[in-house]
Amino acid sequence: MKSLQREKIWDPVTRLWHWVLVVSMVLCWFFGKYMSLDTVRWHFYLGYVILGLMVFRLLWGLIGPAPIRLLKLFPRVSSLLNYLKTVFAREPSGTPGHNPLGSISVIAILAITISVASTGLFIATEDFDEYGPLNRYVSDHIADKFNAWHSLLSDVVTVLVGLHVAALLFYLIWKKENLIKPMIIGWKWVRRD
Repeated sequence: MKSLQREKIWDPVTRLWHWVLVVSMVLCWFFGKYMSLDTVRWHFYLGYVILGLMVFRLLWGLIGPAPIRLLKLFPRVSSLLNYLKTVFAREPSGTPGHNPLGSISVIAILAITISVASTGLFIATEDFDEYGPLNRYVSDHIADKFNAWHSLLSDVVTVLVGLHVAALLFYLIWKKENLIKPMIIGWKWVRRD
């Protein structure tokens, strides 16, 4: 087994951002899936919160601590290929920050979440007489296209989040590496090298 040491990886701002995003996305999905006259506005409000969180994450990725920098999310091809050779080993990977595969997952979730929230700005929920704040700037035909993209991308982000949770369980059960706890307390077991 690799020699591991405990290191502070995730700062408090990133951890708070992550959990606010998790709660916001779950509630937004719920209010979107089970939309009614009473919940439609909450779906919109949470969409604005999520879009704000995405803007913050992009800015924090430029000025925040090293482990969460946006440039750190883009793995080298060689690192990804090397990581894929060991992904099924029954030992902790001990990667500081995101492992190369996790980085790709995070990039995909961020990109699709930004797309879902952005398309929501243009949509019209005619059944509930609610409109995104930018809906008035597009034709009904274009708004319908945004509605379709919003729905499709919502399904895509749901699948990506499901894969993210499945990966966390895989690491916990198969690799004996708890990746959830570091996002709560900030400390993670990483390789000494």
